Amino acid sequence: MLFVQNIETTPNLQALKFVINEILLKRETRFFESKIAAEKDALAKEIFKISGVVSVFYTDKFITIEKTADTNWLDIQKHFNKLLRNFDKSFISAERETDVLVAENETETLQKIVKIIDKKIRPFLAGDGGGIDILEFKKNKLKIKYLGACGNCTSSINGTQKAIESLLRREINGSINVVSV
Repeated sequence: MLFVQNIETTPNLQALKFVINEILLKRETRFFESKIAAEKDALAKEIFKISGVVSVFYTDKFITIEKTADTNWLDIQKHFNKLLRNFDKSFISAERETDVLVAENETETLQKIVKIIDKKIRPFLAGDGGGIDILEFKKNKLKIKYLGACGNCTSSINGTQKAIESLLRREINGSINVVSV
């Protein structure tokens, strides 16, 4: 049976991070910004049935829910806890491979970028209930998308993006540019 072990605040005032007692996914992250986008994901689809939910992000052992400003967290928590207790984890479909659009001659550089982001960036974003997807790497331009609590948080979109860019420039190539979409 799934249940919430801990609830953590995030820098995004409209998002909470719910730490779960069991592993949901091994490495993959899933982010849904609407009911329609979550239609094929059993867990996210059920969470979106809770009134006031704006987005759902989940990964190994946590689920971040973002709500509307006028929705009460107690209402969401009551329904969310009940949903988890009754949810069969086996309905979570197998993990999907994510495709990153990469220029042919830049795969080695992208591998280095992924290692740095996995080691130095993802853990910090996860700590705040969020994550990051790498969408494309071409001509030293890295396109990323923030997920979960980080998706609508101005500190992620501004400060973290600059920090990622500085880190990659320092450790890989001084001309790498990072843009978020």
